[in-house]
Amino acid sequence: MATAACHQIFATIQPNQCSNSSGYQKGLGNISVKLAPKAFKAEVSSLRRGDCSSGWKLNVVHASSSQTFVADPVLSTTSHTTSDSRKKSNEAALILIRHGESLWNEKNLFTGCVDVPLTKKGVEEAIEAGRKISNIPVDLIYTSALIRAQMTAMLAMTQHRRKKVPIVLHDENEQARVWSQIFSEETRKQSIPVIRAWQLNERMYGELQGLNKQETADRYGKDQVHEWRRSYDIPPPNGESLEMCAERAVAYFTKHIEPQLQSGKNVMIAAHGNSLRSIIMYLDKLTSQEVISLELSTGIPMLYIFKEGKFMRRGSPAGPSEAGVYAYTRNLALYRQKLDDMLN
Repeated sequence: MATAACHQIFATIQPNQCSNSSGYQKGLGNISVKLAPKAFKAEVSSLRRGDCSSGWKLNVVHASSSQTFVADPVLSTTSHTTSDSRKKSNEAALILIRHGESLWNEKNLFTGCVDVPLTKKGVEEAIEAGRKISNIPVDLIYTSALIRAQMTAMLAMTQHRRKKVPIVLHDENEQARVWSQIFSEETRKQSIPVIRAWQLNERMYGELQGLNKQETADRYGKDQVHEWRRSYDIPPPNGESLEMCAERAVAYFTKHIEPQLQSGKNVMIAAHGNSLRSIIMYLDKLTSQEVISLELSTGIPMLYIFKEGKFMRRGSPAGPSEAGVYAYTRNLALYRQKLDDMLN
């Protein structure tokens, strides 16, 4: 079982300089590794050795304090698979879910970054979303720092056939990290890390937060409120525009989430209308004019496949009884078949 310890060190191994008579280096290629201080294991992403025999050089390029990740046996490849074929077939699922209906959605109030929970309908929407993604692999969950997104993620995962337990990672301080450690390897295997990030929060609506949307339109005028809500770069009073929300959400996605997809991890993001619109703008290469007309319903998951550096949108997954969704990719079909074999 492949593991990475709590503090991962990302590094590259490079051969020492050597040249042929023409001055060109022969057979040089970097090896990306992750070194785990507690369990020293290296994951080699590419290796191309030449005839240089002067040794190799280790360059540490990045360190992080992420929690332990344990490979899912349902997703594991066979031992005889070559690194080249793994690279070619490497594919990851990305699931985006806007939180279910919140109490302020129900009351038609501007919510923004106010931390409001789900309604009964929102709970049901989250559970139904979970049914729709119950056969799609999830290795890692990202949510905003707001409870309605976290509730949606947790409730959705109660429906997943793999029955892994989503566990919120606490890295507020060293004591929080130490006190939330898991000491059972078997329990870790049955867990999914949940990472909360304020950068995925809903757009901050400033002085509109808590106001009734209809009353605000009556007060400021329908056109003005529409401009605040649907323009790309015009913020409400003391709030964020969609452009400002996109800056933080997309920056977080590219820095923290996209590398996980590149490594083959399947990711679910439970967040908000505007932070998800921002990410979809990046994924689908939408213009600022195209994204302002994009509407996301509460509790409806969207599926993307990340392969060969590209994101392919697959729309909303069908329910678990509709096999068509699993024909999107061979890997998803195989994953479902393995779940069937394991659970039946």
